[in-house]
Amino acid sequence: MSAHSSILLGAGCFWCVEAVYTGLRGIISADPGYAGGHVDNPSYEAVCTGNTGHAEVVKVVFDPAEISLADVLRVFFTTHDPTQFNRQGNDVGTQYRSVIFGDADQQRVAQEVKAEITAEQIWPAPIVTSIEGPAHFWRAEEKHLDYFARNPETAYCAAVVAPKVAKARKLYRDRLKTPA
Repeated sequence: MSAHSSILLGAGCFWCVEAVYTGLRGIISADPGYAGGHVDNPSYEAVCTGNTGHAEVVKVVFDPAEISLADVLRVFFTTHDPTQFNRQGNDVGTQYRSVIFGDADQQRVAQEVKAEITAEQIWPAPIVTSIEGPAHFWRAEEKHLDYFARNPETAYCAAVVAPKVAKARKLYRDRLKTPA
């Protein structure tokens, strides 16, 4: 039995990130929350002001025997737009920044995957994802957990989350827990 690993990924709205990772083999859990700020136990409302310094993130816990950190990060860099600074689409502010929080080894792998994705030229602009050291993770409020699974019909989920999930299912069909 292998030990699980975890990494904090911010790619805009945490509902999107959670929904993308939840469907992949090797992912144990994908919990939305907040990291990188200066306020203890922040609320969603406080983070949304942009004044706490936190990013919306997902703590991705994975089994490295089934999915490597590099592959977790390839999914990250290809299912959101890592070229947008402090935003994802219409979600604007530092809380929506593209960021990876991890230890020194995770930062090294993140830099390698970032360079690989840059070399592949899949994005029309430079990747602006910030790669930072470990950060405290504050789990989001209960209403944000499994949000897409519980609310697929809402306008935001239909317009923003569903297309990202569809893109991930298309790109990573061979990694899905259940066939798409």
